[in-house]
Amino acid sequence: MAKGANISISVGRIRVVLGWRGSADVDSSALLLTAAGKVRSDADFVFYNQPSGASGAVRHRGKAPVAGGVEDTVGVDLARLPPEIDRVVFGASVDGTTFGRVPGLHLRLYDDAGGVELARFDITDAANEKAFLFGEVYRRQGAWKFRAVGQGYASGLAGLATDFGISVDDTPAPPPVRQPAPPPARQQPAPRQQPTYPPPSGPPTSTNPPPQGQPAPYPPPQQGGGGQLSLKKQQLMNMEKKIASASPQLLSLTKTAAVSLEKRGLGEHTARVALCLDISGSMHGLYRSGKIQKLAERILALGLRFDDDGDVDVFLFGKEGYAAGSLQLANHATYVNEMLRRHKLEGATYYGKAMQLVRQHYFGTADLRHAPFAQELPVYVMFVTDGRTMDEAFTRDQLIASSFEPLFWQFLAIGKSSQSFQPGAAVQKPSRWGGGRKSGGEFEFLEELDTLAGRYVDNANFFAVEDPATIPDGELFELLMNEYPGWLQLARQRGLLPTGSR
Repeated sequence: MAKGANISISVGRIRVVLGWRGSADVDSSALLLTAAGKVRSDADFVFYNQPSGASGAVRHRGKAPVAGGVEDTVGVDLARLPPEIDRVVFGASVDGTTFGRVPGLHLRLYDDAGGVELARFDITDAANEKAFLFGEVYRRQGAWKFRAVGQGYASGLAGLATDFGISVDDTPAPPPVRQPAPPPARQQPAPRQQPTYPPPSGPPTSTNPPPQGQPAPYPPPQQGGGGQLSLKKQQLMNMEKKIASASPQLLSLTKTAAVSLEKRGLGEHTARVALCLDISGSMHGLYRSGKIQKLAERILALGLRFDDDGDVDVFLFGKEGYAAGSLQLANHATYVNEMLRRHKLEGATYYGKAMQLVRQHYFGTADLRHAPFAQELPVYVMFVTDGRTMDEAFTRDQLIASSFEPLFWQFLAIGKSSQSFQPGAAVQKPSRWGGGRKSGGEFEFLEELDTLAGRYVDNANFFAVEDPATIPDGELFELLMNEYPGWLQLARQRGLLPTGSR
């Protein structure tokens, strides 16, 4: 598999094997991370001198000679991982050389029970790195995925570990004293790079379970050389290559989205992206004409820029609410038709049922909040409807509760409104945070949500279009980014997002 690619994992136990040719002194390791992207304590760093973590759910099994080289293995029992562990990353350090001089470097993923190889990732671009992050397993919609990462650290184990909340003392320990035939159970090789740990760092204190969503991005490696690309930039370049080969038309959309993002300083911004679609009966013509399919592809283009997994989570609302999987590069051309085969249009409209599902998915609960809940990544939700809701009070409560979370709602109404956008018109920046006027029409309630009182921060924007197919791509992306950057600033100021996040 290529760098940045991911696969779903359907087995309960996996074996991650790092292999190379020759006799280089490579040591693999695993770090157990929370949704905040940090270890909880020293027990979450598994390596040769601490071979077990999470009560045995992650085990370093050690090295073994193979034909022409060496393999170093880490086993993971996914079912036994604590619920607060959001991902496990697999890295390694090398002593006496660099990874660019280690031939045949590769990682293989196995079904630990059946022995079947699930994936192979060959590392071909290593250079002067002393440590390397090869891959990760992470939670996604209640299941597990594996991603090939391929990020190097010229600063060695210290650079890798520091990014995940560990302080490493790089002073080499004295050579081990070799005892004649010590008992096997007592053999303890002296560490070459002995880690020391600060107080545990984890997600914000909350009684709610952690989100089952997209893992937080890795920060750029802390190493010298101004020419180094950030991991986010590398991910975007890799994603563009995949899009170019799979769907050139979608690549053009993605580049158009990038223009709007770059103007707002969001060129390397990372967020989770969701799409909420109205499946009430009145939407029939919009679905049949292909206009919703085309709109969904435009939202996917935004997701491919924002979300490092390249997925847009989809939620539906009619009489009931539904989680409808994810819109991806692999399925975008047929997604809407396939979705409509599974979910027929319904004779009612309830916004709150979709909002409830979104909050449950990303934050572990849809309960009403009255205090801030911080998280590493923001969530951007595109909410599309052609009519008013039947649960106004419940929807208000969900919007107010979500204002205490790093969640932004972009409401788009299809139809006539006092805030309808006409193609070719200038996109108006908000004259004040949360401005807007009520029309007394079909979308008066959505206009009200744009200015709703009682929220911790203003976390919603609203505009309407009479026909989404008539809005040029560039103008649509300008509308989608009209208030989101200002909300990001407020969310950081009020403690919902890290102050230094991009």
